[in-house]
Amino acid sequence: MRTPRATAFGSFGYGWQQLWKYFLHLFLIAVIVGIANVPGQSMFVVHEAANTTASTLLSIFVAAYAILVLPVLVYGGDLLYVKYMRDELANVAGVFDGFKKNYLNIILANLLVVAIVGIGLLVLIVPGIIFACRLSFVPYLVMDKGLDPVAAVEKSWTMTRGHGWRIFGMYLLSIVMFFVGLCLLIVGALFALMWSGCAFASLYHAVDVEDQARLNQNGTT
Repeated sequence: MRTPRATAFGSFGYGWQQLWKYFLHLFLIAVIVGIANVPGQSMFVVHEAANTTASTLLSIFVAAYAILVLPVLVYGGDLLYVKYMRDELANVAGVFDGFKKNYLNIILANLLVVAIVGIGLLVLIVPGIIFACRLSFVPYLVMDKGLDPVAAVEKSWTMTRGHGWRIFGMYLLSIVMFFVGLCLLIVGALFALMWSGCAFASLYHAVDVEDQARLNQNGTT
């Protein structure tokens, strides 16, 4: 199995290769996660509700869904992306595995990351962007390594050291790809999200391989 290079071009290049290799699997994951995000979009029309009580109930439902359900599917999808980048056999139904195991760690990790990034954005915006980039490996570490929320945040911060600008650039490129995809209707946007997901999973895979090699080297010296 070829290991991708821990660079932006290497990640998108390897992600492109794996995208076509496991296209139907990744497409189904993207559809599942995309549908899962639909209830959250109702937040934009909450204030259009004619009845105040209905508006309040809808707000409560959307908030509960965003905290207790959506992260499980997103984290599950992230894990499957990593497995396909490693050429591991994986069942797409695994996107729902977080409801059966690791559920509490997923919810708490997501809340911790949102809180850290949110505080950073409120302070000076730039710190929030830095936090978002440096904590981008948290979902993978919670699902792939079984780390608890605090350990995942600490490990992500360590693993992304020296990769912050690279991750920031990948986020910018992903945003551009998404909007270009929108110009090609929804299918193009979905394809852009799939490719971006592969690229970030590839970067995590590459950095993880380097990290394990470093640990093994230190352990033998």
